[in-house]
Amino acid sequence: MANTETALKEAVTSIDGALGVALVDYTSGMALGTLGGGKDLDLAVAAAGNTDVVRAKVRTMEMLGLKDEIEDVLITLGSQYHLIRLLKGRGHTGLFLYLALDKGRANLAMARHQLRKIEADLEL
Repeated sequence: MANTETALKEAVTSIDGALGVALVDYTSGMALGTLGGGKDLDLAVAAAGNTDVVRAKVRTMEMLGLKDEIEDVLITLGSQYHLIRLLKGRGHTGLFLYLALDKGRANLAMARHQLRKIEADLEL
């Protein structure tokens, strides 16, 4: 089992093209931990903004009467992928992992696979 710091380090080191990662509480919009980012990628701002994305999608699913769960949300930019993985399981309710990737260096399928592994190992 990995704690938050270990999980974030694993994401940045094991996922090709990772620019930054955050563990976010989408009830408050607060980042519980961040790693990477920089002046062009403020992970605290991204955490708050992506909280709005998650909340909007959850509301939309409720309005549509969809009885399903969100696995992840992908936002594709010209040079980046932004991947939001909602965490499931005991102690993970209301949390998501946010991962920003360099589109030219990343393998999206492998990044999704790695985030699932990191989620499974994460102990809060």
